[in-house]
Amino acid sequence: MRYIFMRFPGGKAKAVTLSYDDGKKQDKRLSDLFTANGMKCTFNLNGDAYRGQAGLSKEEVIEHILKPGHEIALHGYCHRAPGGLRPLDGIKDILDNRLELEQKYDRIIRGLAYPDFGITRFENGASYEQIKSYLTHLDIAYARSLGGDNNRFSMPTDWHNWVPTASHNNPKLMEWIEEFLALDIKNEGYPAAREPRLFFLWGHSSEYDDKDNWHLIETVCEKLAGHEDVWYATNMEIYEYSEAYQSLVFSADGKKVYNPTLFTLCFEVDMVAYTISPGETITL
Repeated sequence: MRYIFMRFPGGKAKAVTLSYDDGKKQDKRLSDLFTANGMKCTFNLNGDAYRGQAGLSKEEVIEHILKPGHEIALHGYCHRAPGGLRPLDGIKDILDNRLELEQKYDRIIRGLAYPDFGITRFENGASYEQIKSYLTHLDIAYARSLGGDNNRFSMPTDWHNWVPTASHNNPKLMEWIEEFLALDIKNEGYPAAREPRLFFLWGHSSEYDDKDNWHLIETVCEKLAGHEDVWYATNMEIYEYSEAYQSLVFSADGKKVYNPTLFTLCFEVDMVAYTISPGETITL
């Protein structure tokens, strides 16, 4: 049996994605910073009634987030943690959020960042199994969680409990960035250690004003941006590419591969790189 690993577009083995919550006015400055550095972010928005005057206007979201190629996703209409809500209330909070944003921005929105304490604890009869079930029925493709910062840089095994690498407040953030950038997967001689790696940063842009530390995220961009071996993508782009890769069809003997998706996909078999086009069948 051979080791087979996904590779990101261009055959890259590493990716970076960003996620910022609440849709505050400071997101304009943050999104412009990410755009200038060639990075991609998912901005998670609550309902208009919750965000009020402190939130971005429709025009600001379009100009600073959508036009440059960033993503908008859900963050609960009323910013209520699903783990603390009755399932009925959790369903309503997510559905109202999705209906409003989809109508307002004329697009399908299937991403979510859990608000507040998310799914880190449970009350009022809620459970992760229930939440994952109703999110699936609401066509929510992924949900970013929190509280599990780590430097494994691994791809998620459960898209409805997508644990990021670190908050921007993590004291080990710069150390972990250096560790991630130092990974030389292409030249890793041990085949079983060549899995794809992901650095996933999240936070709240308003905290940079509160703590007067915009220099922190500016330094993060200086370090993380512009690396030829890294794919910079939104949360949804990571999800959709990964799901497309999982749709590859292999022959029983593992010698042929068919790509039934609309994506050009990259992968590696025992340290040999392959690229397969939509609708193509190749021999390994």
